Amino acid sequence: MLGNLIQQTVNALTIGSIYALIALGYTMVYGVLRMINFAHGEMFMLGAYVAFLLLSMLVGDVGMAGAIALAMAFVIAIFLVGAVGVGIERVAYKPLRNSTRLAPMLSSLGVSLSLVTGIQILAGPQPVAFPSFFPVVRYEVMGGTITSMQIGILVAAFVLMFGLHFLVTRSRIGIIVRAVSESRPTAQLLGINVNGAISMVFFVGPLLGAAGGILYASYYGIMSPTMGAVIGLKAFTAAILGGIGSIPGAMLGAFILAFVEVGGTALLPVITHGVLGTEYRDVLTFAILILVLLVRPAGILGEAVSEESVVYKREF
Repeated sequence: MLGNLIQQTVNALTIGSIYALIALGYTMVYGVLRMINFAHGEMFMLGAYVAFLLLSMLVGDVGMAGAIALAMAFVIAIFLVGAVGVGIERVAYKPLRNSTRLAPMLSSLGVSLSLVTGIQILAGPQPVAFPSFFPVVRYEVMGGTITSMQIGILVAAFVLMFGLHFLVTRSRIGIIVRAVSESRPTAQLLGINVNGAISMVFFVGPLLGAAGGILYASYYGIMSPTMGAVIGLKAFTAAILGGIGSIPGAMLGAFILAFVEVGGTALLPVITHGVLGTEYRDVLTFAILILVLLVRPAGILGEAVSEESVVYKREF
């Protein structure tokens, strides 16, 4: 019993850390622009494909050693996807920045479909086996099994989340981004480069999403052009649960969602005597989304903001 509890806890922490990386991208964009970037799930997918391409080039063409190639592929891939995120913002979102809130959201849906279709054309629609970025070694801990891959994913995810926390709270760039999120007109009057701050958000968000995509594909050993759809919605649910616009809220919501998902998946067959199985794990996720929107739309750590206050914030 204790061993199973330990194992399920580590499973939830592993999945939650991946959800958190993606949810942070949603919440950062919303916190600055009050916009839901529905193309963010495709940054998750793009990270896995770019890392796979880089790894095949580094190992196959260059003949680089495995561990070095894996590390370089991971770092280069997340920075490349971050650059793609900046380019997408400049082309698809910046011209619509002063339009209605519906226009950039529809533009993000168009970007999402374009990216999925582009990858399907270039790499094919079929799922592709993805190599493990961590050696698979199993450890027995009080009757539970923990793998080195889970430890590696947790370490990588928490390093990235701590790095984001430091960037936002301790660096000059973080102060600038927070100022822009409070009031773009006021920040501009103070001489802050608003476009630069927004570009930084669209660089860091996709970078974290790409890291989540690489870790997810490595954990499950497979990637596909549509992998960002469901996982992106789950991360969006985590951001809503924790409080969209709140960075700590996104991380909290991701881990709560993961624990509910893993725990519910383990308990559903027992409670229902096999009537409901593990295939209902996604139902739990979206049931939570509906419940949060009905009971507390602002989320656990979010602040209730009316439409009038948002308009006032934009104009003044």
